[in-house]
Amino acid sequence: MFKLFATCPRGLEALLAEDLTAAGASDIRIVASGVACRGTWETVYRTNLNSRIATRLMLQLSFGKYLKEEDIYKQASKIDWPRHFDVSRTIRVYVTAIKSPLKSLEFITLRIKDAVCDVFRDQCGERPSVDTREPEVRIHAFLTAEDCTLYLDTTGAPLYQRGYRQKTVEAPLKENLAAGILRLAGWQPGTVLLDPMCGSGTFLLEAAQQVCNIAPGARRSFAFENLKGFDAQLWRRLKNAAVQGERKPAGKPTLFGRDVSPSAYRSALANLDRSGLLPAVDLAVGDILETAPPPEAGLMICNPPYGERLEELDNLLAFYPQLGTALKQKYAGWTCYFLTADPALPKGVGLKPGKKTPLYNGALECRLYQFKMVAGFNRRKKPGEEESGE
Repeated sequence: MFKLFATCPRGLEALLAEDLTAAGASDIRIVASGVACRGTWETVYRTNLNSRIATRLMLQLSFGKYLKEEDIYKQASKIDWPRHFDVSRTIRVYVTAIKSPLKSLEFITLRIKDAVCDVFRDQCGERPSVDTREPEVRIHAFLTAEDCTLYLDTTGAPLYQRGYRQKTVEAPLKENLAAGILRLAGWQPGTVLLDPMCGSGTFLLEAAQQVCNIAPGARRSFAFENLKGFDAQLWRRLKNAAVQGERKPAGKPTLFGRDVSPSAYRSALANLDRSGLLPAVDLAVGDILETAPPPEAGLMICNPPYGERLEELDNLLAFYPQLGTALKQKYAGWTCYFLTADPALPKGVGLKPGKKTPLYNGALECRLYQFKMVAGFNRRKKPGEEESGE
């Protein structure tokens, strides 16, 4: 059993804990932006293969106190690095710190790299090479005010890189955040899903993968394949089982994507086509203010634009009331979720959210607002009154 630490977007830690439990992890402990646990190599493989929420999974090698840079060098020097990977593997060291008193993270990075290379030189007579672009082995250090934890990364490229994105629009949503929002909304395959501002199609791609039972890590490689503990036979069995469980979409699509921008439509089309998931989605150019919803009510989930410049804010102030009117007139019976960094959205659309869940899109603090649309929204309301979807 190893000590493991998985990272994820802030706000999705409880969902990540569910994924780790499903992969066989134990001793689950939730912290900000991640989950600590224990697990075997099979836990590592299953998490990387199946978790839609994790960003990466790391194997803890060492934990210690420090006062100065040399303490961290000594800590790293005590690890038997040749036991974990071969000297022929390229490496890179990453350092993250919260409230560390040390002045230079670049110098800490260099000293950890020196420690790794010194251990290899002492044991093997040669040292591994550094590759800052595509390293085969990634070593992570996390520093608090007093502690240093050293990890081996089992993931490699972040898990939200599913391997299907070809084209993006400005500020695309990370795939694991989109998957978390789908789960928070209670969406399940078979339920009608509409993204009326779909951009490059992230929500649709994540939902379509689930409709087709495609494991998010089934079409990519992982850093654990470069480590000495790698069990190729076990990994092949798990991956083959995942691929054999895939299915093609049957019947008419229950996933609908619309965007007022033709270029965004083309991006979503290219991504869905490249992934082989286009048959699962009804995709078209359309303006939420003008187009009719799908015939069957379901879930609306989207990441609407939010203003960072003055002219964008002015546009949103005009757009929100129009959006509210469209929702009230056309979407009775729907449950609508909006992820936004703009706290003015509920008041702007004239609706009181049933739920508001704090989430982070990278470093940007957002809210996921839920509005349950019911019949009777078209009644006249008093000036300044917000209508409730409950």
